[in-house]
Amino acid sequence: MRVQYLGTGAAEGIPAAFCNCEFCRDARRSGKIRTRSQVLLDGELSIDFPPDAYFHSVRHGTDLSAIKWILVTHAHMDHFYASDLILRGYKYARDMTEPKLLIFGNAETEEVFREGTVREFKPDVEENIRFSVIAPFTKICFGGWRVWTLRAQHSSREPLLFLIEKNAKRVLHLCDTGALTEESERYLAEIGGPPCDLVTLDCTFLFSATAAGARHMGLDADAETLGKLVRIGLADGHTKAVITHFSHNAAPTEEALARAEREYGFLAAYDGMQLEL
Repeated sequence: MRVQYLGTGAAEGIPAAFCNCEFCRDARRSGKIRTRSQVLLDGELSIDFPPDAYFHSVRHGTDLSAIKWILVTHAHMDHFYASDLILRGYKYARDMTEPKLLIFGNAETEEVFREGTVREFKPDVEENIRFSVIAPFTKICFGGWRVWTLRAQHSSREPLLFLIEKNAKRVLHLCDTGALTEESERYLAEIGGPPCDLVTLDCTFLFSATAAGARHMGLDADAETLGKLVRIGLADGHTKAVITHFSHNAAPTEEALARAEREYGFLAAYDGMQLEL
């Protein structure tokens, strides 16, 4: 399985759009940017579709028309920017690799999808994009993929996390969430199976402590979460643990991320990073 982290920033991006802190000023000067979160699997399955998806296609050469399925974690703008989908066809897009697109998301995400496209959808674009409403703690199958949904600890209605499997490879996506809930931990234990090849962990806070009930994680909560996964058999010494979704408030400098990798054994994602599982 080929995994590419197209965007690794939190909601505001790095540099943050309206911020003039020292870290953001330096990011502008150096060009060390982080766009909003998007992960692409085998070039055909996207986890989230942010407002920076167009930029990802330009910067990394991503063929957005080859995406057949989108798994949306939740309806917040930085993870699902529905308005760009009105451009997927008609005179806006010729010779697309895959004309059909199926989007999976919760009921709130479907509402955002309808609101963002209702005024400008051309009929021949609309007919090729379908939305399937999914809920936490269910299993869906499509095109050789198997996906189990979990409930994230976040502010949106029924935000989702995903355990994804294809060709005996397993990826657990725990992004834009606080610590793994007991309910989700039990569900993963019930699913069982072999350890994951890759676990993606929200690391919005980086070295800052994660408060109880927080809707994001830092390194402390990431380490605790990975420990839970090891105990239930969903991670082991061969599992790659990748941290992502960094906020400018945590100042994720190269030095800070190198320290995180050294002290915790995680791999810090960067925009465009690719892994082969």
